[in-house]
Amino acid sequence: MNRRTKDAALSLLLHIVAAELVGALSGLLSGDIGGVYRSLSQPPLSPPGWVFPVVWIALFACMGAASFLVTRAVAPDRLKNSALVFYGLQLAVNFLWPIVFFRFGLFWVAALVIALLLVLLAATIGKMRRVRPAAAWWMAPYFLWVLFATYLNLGVAVLN
Repeated sequence: MNRRTKDAALSLLLHIVAAELVGALSGLLSGDIGGVYRSLSQPPLSPPGWVFPVVWIALFACMGAASFLVTRAVAPDRLKNSALVFYGLQLAVNFLWPIVFFRFGLFWVAALVIALLLVLLAATIGKMRRVRPAAAWWMAPYFLWVLFATYLNLGVAVLN
């Protein structure tokens, strides 16, 4: 493996680890997620609690890969920087959502937060697509999951 390949692999790993750390810290600050989840009246199609950490680990890895692709893309810096700013904004809102939902139990406020996340995520994907289409595709499963999470959040807000 040549130096350039090693550098790229390390950079990819760092992008993924950074995204995973955001998710892990948010989870830690959210309190007893599993206990709160089990205590709530759930809407139809709610998965068992063990599904969430598995899915989120995979999604944060996808986010990290997408940000890596943007940083390495051959594109104007202004486009790359714009995509990365929106990536950071959506990541910050993603960080806040479980804290609002699980730690504070503010289900309707969390619904507003997740709606903002969807808007920022759509903008992020659009900006990433202009820089490197593959990066946008790496974000697509995350967008679909957040749509599903929005349904779950609204269902919990109505039922609880």
